Amino acid sequence: MKTLLPRGRTSRALAGLTDAAALACGWWLIALSVATCIEMLGRKLLGFSLQGVDEIGSYTYAIVGSVGFAHALVSRSHTRVDFLISRFPVKARSVLNVLAMLSLAAFAVLSVWRGLHVVLESIDLHATASTPLATPMWIPQALWLAGYVLFALVAVWAALHALKLFVRGRHELVNDGFGPQTLEEEIEAETELQLPRGEAAPAPAQPAAVDAIRLGVQA
Repeated sequence: MKTLLPRGRTSRALAGLTDAAALACGWWLIALSVATCIEMLGRKLLGFSLQGVDEIGSYTYAIVGSVGFAHALVSRSHTRVDFLISRFPVKARSVLNVLAMLSLAAFAVLSVWRGLHVVLESIDLHATASTPLATPMWIPQALWLAGYVLFALVAVWAALHALKLFVRGRHELVNDGFGPQTLEEEIEAETELQLPRGEAAPAPAQPAAVDAIRLGVQA
């Protein structure tokens, strides 16, 4: 899978941390799904309820979302609207791609700054959820903030790499690493199939019935 992070120990550490966080979120979502099913069946059939499943679910979605920003950035999975940028010359595309990375890094840092204020305010006020669990709000908020911190680290590191390439005049590398994914790259990301650059994806095999009809016509 192609990534926008440069080669090196720091990038490997960030990518590994992001993958571990994404896997942890995935397993937690599975556990939450099981708990939700038990909650539904318990209410309908057995007359009992697991207190707090919906509350934990709301925290989970916020945490998974913040971690997902980082993982999507590492794997270049964020949606890019490329119908216009592909029409610009190489240098202009390079400028736009660098500006996009710098803007994303600024947004990530701003999210961390605002999120930190939220967590500190909850700690100062000893805020708790008005639910049966009475969860101290700083606990889920701290996990939510950790996801944004990871997102900010990845975004800033990638933006610095893009800026370095741009200053050195390596505009093709900027566009290749930070521009919208090509069709071949999207196929590789989804299927892990390595396609030669500049070649289209292999056409799907014809059904056996169509081949039989063709043989019949040739006969």
